[in-house]
Amino acid sequence: MISVTSAQLYTWLAAFIWPLTRILGLITTAPLFGNVSVPARVKIGLSILIGMMIAPAIPSGPALDPLSLSGLMILLQQMVIGMAMGFAMRIVFSAIEMAGEVTGLTMGLGFATFFDPQSQGRSSAIAQFLSLLMLMIYLAANFHLVLISTLVDSFNTMPIAATGLGSSGYHDIASWGGRIFSAGMQLSLPIVAALLINNIALGILTRAAPQLNIFGIGFPVAIGVGFIMIAITIPYMATPIERLLQEGVDTIRQITTLR
Repeated sequence: MISVTSAQLYTWLAAFIWPLTRILGLITTAPLFGNVSVPARVKIGLSILIGMMIAPAIPSGPALDPLSLSGLMILLQQMVIGMAMGFAMRIVFSAIEMAGEVTGLTMGLGFATFFDPQSQGRSSAIAQFLSLLMLMIYLAANFHLVLISTLVDSFNTMPIAATGLGSSGYHDIASWGGRIFSAGMQLSLPIVAALLINNIALGILTRAAPQLNIFGIGFPVAIGVGFIMIAITIPYMATPIERLLQEGVDTIRQITTLR
C-alpha cells in the first residue's frame, strides 16, 4: 500500500505552486501574453501547461508548508519576480509608443487619439501604428519564445527560496525604466528633425510673405512630411527595435541573477 505523508504532499504541492506563480506573474504583464484581449482562461491554461513541463526539471524549493506564513511570503515573492520580468519587456513597448506619441504631436496629430486596451488609456494613431509594428517584429524574431526560455532559465539563476529580488534587482528595473525616454527619443529623432526643418522653412516663408495663411498651409504640409518620413524610416527601424528587444531580454536575465 502506498502511503503519502503530509510533508511529502506539501513538497509536491509547493514544487508546482511556486513555479506556477512566477509564470503567472510574467504571463499577466508580458507583451502579447498579458494583453487584455487574451481570455483569462487561456493565460491560466498556458501557465499551467508551462508549469507542468518545467516543474520536474527545476531545482526544488525549500521544504516549507505552502500555506504557512513563510510559504505565502515565497508565493508573493515569486509573483513579484514574474511581474518584474514581464514589466521589463513591457518597457520596451512603452518606448516605441513614446516615439509614436512624440512623432504624432510634432506632426500635429495630437487630436487623433484612440483608446488603448493594453494601458487602459488613450494613445495617438502614430503610437498605435508603431506599437503594431513592434509587435510584428516581436513575433517574427521569436522574442516571445526567447522570453519563455528566459523564464525557464531564471529558475536556475534565481532559484525558489525565501529571498526574492534584492535591492540591486529593483534598482535595475528602475534604471531600465529610463530607456522609455531615451529609446523613444532616439527612434523618433529622424522624423522630429525633419519636421523641425519643415517648421523653420514655414516660418521663413511666413516672414517673407505675411499674407499667406500659415495655419491653412502648415498643417497639411507638416502631416504630409511626417507621413513621408515615417515611410522612409520604417525599413530601417527593424534593427534598432530588435536591439532594444534584446536589451530587454538581457535586463530580465540581469535582474533574475543572484548577486
